Amino acid sequence: MMKKFMTKTATAPARQLPKCPTGIQGLDEITDGGLPRGRPTLVCGGAGCGKTLLAAEFLVRGATQFGEPGVLMVFEETEAELKANVASLGFDLADLIRRKKILVEHVHIERSEIHETGEYDLEGLFVRLNHAIDSLGAKRVVLDTLEALFAGLPNEAILRAELRRLFRWLKVKGVTAVITAERGIGQLTRHGLEEYVSDCVILLDHRVHDQIATRHLRVVKYRGAMHGTNEFPFLIGNDGISVLPITSLSLNHKVSDERIATGIPRLDAMLGGKGFFRGSSILLTGTPGTGKTIVSANFAHAAARRGERVLFFSFEESPQQIIRNLHSIGLRLEPLVKRGLLRFHSARPSLYGLEMHLATMFKEIATFKPQVVVIDPITSLMDAGTDSECKAMITRLIDFLKAGQVTSLFTSLTQGGQALQQSEASMSSLMDSWLLLQDFEGNGERNRVFYVLKARGMAHSNQIREFLISNHGIDIVDAYIGASGVLTGSARVAQEDLRKAAVLANQQQAAGLKREVERKRTAIERQISGLRSDYESEAEELRRIAEQVSSSTLMLTTERAASSRLRQADANVAASTRVRASRNGRKT
Repeated sequence: MMKKFMTKTATAPARQLPKCPTGIQGLDEITDGGLPRGRPTLVCGGAGCGKTLLAAEFLVRGATQFGEPGVLMVFEETEAELKANVASLGFDLADLIRRKKILVEHVHIERSEIHETGEYDLEGLFVRLNHAIDSLGAKRVVLDTLEALFAGLPNEAILRAELRRLFRWLKVKGVTAVITAERGIGQLTRHGLEEYVSDCVILLDHRVHDQIATRHLRVVKYRGAMHGTNEFPFLIGNDGISVLPITSLSLNHKVSDERIATGIPRLDAMLGGKGFFRGSSILLTGTPGTGKTIVSANFAHAAARRGERVLFFSFEESPQQIIRNLHSIGLRLEPLVKRGLLRFHSARPSLYGLEMHLATMFKEIATFKPQVVVIDPITSLMDAGTDSECKAMITRLIDFLKAGQVTSLFTSLTQGGQALQQSEASMSSLMDSWLLLQDFEGNGERNRVFYVLKARGMAHSNQIREFLISNHGIDIVDAYIGASGVLTGSARVAQEDLRKAAVLANQQQAAGLKREVERKRTAIERQISGLRSDYESEAEELRRIAEQVSSSTLMLTTERAASSRLRQADANVAASTRVRASRNGRKT
């Protein structure tokens, strides 16, 4: 019996905790569906981290996207102030109030008017809040903030008792509540109790590092549900709060067999004649002045001319400067920008922190929906954080791009030297392809060389090529490999001239030999012609003599035959005479 019970328990499907979607971009992904439905959630943090705006957006999204009316009870801001503040997120709170989708209750609490007694409690607040919920049929409630509500309660025991009672009352009421609280010293909240009686705790942080401010969100606690425990940056923009989406840790991205051209024919030839896989990540490293931006611009230009959307992130040059500079190689990007196929996003690395830059890029990508993304250079952002932070940022960005089948090209600035590849090892391991541009100094000049270090899933050239930039564009040519190594620039041209001269000399020598052979052939043919003429003359003489001999033989034979016949006739006459004589004698 016990065995049967255990079997049923092991195979029973897990029951998922009911969730209330927030509608806030990225937050529902982190919490795997939203906040716990019918339970209180505590949002705590310091001043200016966005607690009130997050709570207000939770109500607005619920009313507009999920058909769930809400009650917003504030203890510090008035209704007019709240309407103006929420309007900065693009929300028309006044319209929602007029349509009875949201009810705002401003409760003014003055510390000097509160006289603490042993009978003090929040019964009046519960009555007012209960009426607001029932009159609107509210499913969501926001209380902002607890510190203002309990500012007049110095008695710690009464305060803790009322806090527990408040959270218990909200649970019994069955509403999904968001309660904001200020962060304490050494603990999440000032009183140190709210985080324990809450079913979900979200910590907001507004920190400054190297004079750069960044907002972060972390789900500290979530009873009965799995959730992301890392810190995630978030933006407060014109269309609400945007939390950085969770990184894909399962590595289950879809892949494509389609290949896309790079815009550089010789580079395509080095990649098997087909280019890169769609949705792959490409790293292009090089020292200053080697042409990284030019290569990435050609890649973007080729994609846009195919009708694909291209988003170009630049952290060193303005869009106008990039467009102007590319005119020098005959590349025109203005028509593509006007057609909406190419969009630039330029910002100084010092404008935001590392995570804020990443969140901004996510937002731009989600809005523009490009097929190709260029980031030039990624190393400008990497200076804003530690090595582990930079690798985590790049991992998140690559995962996000791969999930959307977006082909990405990252340029990386290196300082050269023997540690060129080592300095990029941690980042290059995340990339599908790695291209290197290097300076090659010799013979009093500096030239560029180019090669493919790796290209996953495709055959590629292992040859070093010289990279040329001219007013006609860029080209990749074969570098000369000699006994002294790789020759580029004027040394390559000189070596090519020597090779051409050697080829010309060989051609001239071959032409001379050909003429000599032709002369000998002509002489031999003349000799053969003379011998053939002698042979024919002698053969003719031989025929003539043979004919004469044949004629003489024939005449002789004829004469002999005639003579033979004559002799035979004489014999016959003699014999006949003898016969007649014999016959006459017998008669006598």
